[in-house]
Amino acid sequence: RYRRRYLDLIVNPDVKDTFIKRSLIIREIRNYLDSKDFIEVETPILVQNAGGAAARPFVTHHNALNEDLNLRISLELYLKRLIVGGLERVYEMGRVFRNEGLDVRHNPEFTLLEIYQAYTDFHGMMDLVEELYKRLALKICGSMVIPYQGKQIDMSHWERLTMVEAVKKYSGVDFNDWKSDEDAIASAKEHHVELPEVPTKGAILAEFFDAFVEDKLIQPTFIYDYPVEISPLAKRKPDDPAFTERFEYFIDCTEYGNAFSELNDPIDQKGRFERQVAERKAIEPDCKAQVDYDYVNALEYGLPPTGGLGFGVDRLVMLLTDSASIRDVLLFPTMRPESN
Repeated sequence: RYRRRYLDLIVNPDVKDTFIKRSLIIREIRNYLDSKDFIEVETPILVQNAGGAAARPFVTHHNALNEDLNLRISLELYLKRLIVGGLERVYEMGRVFRNEGLDVRHNPEFTLLEIYQAYTDFHGMMDLVEELYKRLALKICGSMVIPYQGKQIDMSHWERLTMVEAVKKYSGVDFNDWKSDEDAIASAKEHHVELPEVPTKGAILAEFFDAFVEDKLIQPTFIYDYPVEISPLAKRKPDDPAFTERFEYFIDCTEYGNAFSELNDPIDQKGRFERQVAERKAIEPDCKAQVDYDYVNALEYGLPPTGGLGFGVDRLVMLLTDSASIRDVLLFPTMRPESN
């Protein structure tokens, strides 16, 4: 079906209906954001620095410049440059490319939506997500309660928990009992939790979340206040700088989106970028990760307090069309070559 989508569309009316709904979902997202005075923009696909996310890029070569370039893995750093430039509400919906595995939720190229709004924060982005998803459920499915793979997902109610609260709720482990990285390492070993590459308290908390919490989050849930070690682009919490003003939201045990109060301190940003690149090169010496000093320079001109949000459109379409695989919502998904 996936290799010969034209035949699939001819034979299976429900497949055609899925892709008609996909088009309606994208149209409704644009209508919603346009009604909130956002403007849609376009940013480069071929980039020198593939920053803004932790993923392996595809690398290509520009002959005239005799220079290697990356296909973008996110939209973030260019869109925030536009906020610096005075475009106070921007979004882009476009293809991004990540040179990683294929499974029912991942395709090497996929459609990402990123939204940035000046003079708000991650709480404002939570409200935007909740309002948008409720609107889409009603418009596309005709109800706030939607079926997904045998479950009933209630879009009318969204729980909000900090990562510390969620880990304590589902594992019984209290982050506040850890006085040092060594305490966290000992707790991880006691609970058979995998240690991260750089085993700090914050990074270990995230591993506890993956091990004990994520598979419990069936109904819509915001998890917020992420450790600074795993949030290189998010603003620190003023009252607890070990954590950041960041959230991810989960439905049916799956992460659907990621948002921050954007880091707008260029000194802090430069330090985090440099630590991130140094840690990556210590683990993978041949990697070509580099600090985006031009983005740091943009922050020096002044990024206002900003809320930012990114989510995969394909996963949202899967949810609203009750599709089990990302290949069911991409007209032409990436496939292994057919044997002769």
